[in-house]
Amino acid sequence: MEDMLKCAKLFKEDLYKQLARIGKCLSSDKRLEILNVLSQSPRTVEKLAACTDMNIANVSRHLQVLLDAKLVKFTKKGTYAIYSLADPEIIDFLSSLWKISEKQIPDIGKMKDDFLNNLNDIHTLSMDEVKKKLDENSIILVDLRPKEEFETGHIQGAISMPMEDLDILMGELPEEAEVVAYCRGPFCVYSALATQKLQVEGFKAYRMEDGLNEWQEHFH
Repeated sequence: MEDMLKCAKLFKEDLYKQLARIGKCLSSDKRLEILNVLSQSPRTVEKLAACTDMNIANVSRHLQVLLDAKLVKFTKKGTYAIYSLADPEIIDFLSSLWKISEKQIPDIGKMKDDFLNNLNDIHTLSMDEVKKKLDENSIILVDLRPKEEFETGHIQGAISMPMEDLDILMGELPEEAEVVAYCRGPFCVYSALATQKLQVEGFKAYRMEDGLNEWQEHFH
């Protein structure tokens, strides 16, 4: 019995050491940002660097840590390595992490509220409200993410209008259009900024706080 208890203790110690590999991997804000970007679509190192405002060397180092923890994988396309999440369940894990963090760390909610309070009359619609309006064909749903993310996957019925091209593309919208804007999810502020811009230009506009991943989870 003593030997069995000793084996069980060693097993437990080794198990928690392995689980801690994930925890240590997530201790970097930049690695969390990389995972969030990859939850939208696969990326090369160069494109990850552009998305996260890091240099290629730093991105490569963070990717190596994520690879060691089996959170990302890569495939070769010519001379390029294309990185993606190692498993779709990591999206669910990240979603749970965002929710727990916002619930348990009051500063996160305060930061979001302070940002939105600096914008004038920004109205937010829930996913259910947006779905209802889509079904009624009474809105234009605008996806503000980069084109490649939209092409990887988007909410059915949405049109691509990347944030960097908003000033040009909004001119193609019907003047009487009712517009709802969404981006990468709860921690992406582009939907609020785009909504304010659309309102200034005379559109009846709303933001949807959630993104594609939240939409797919909600309407699964």
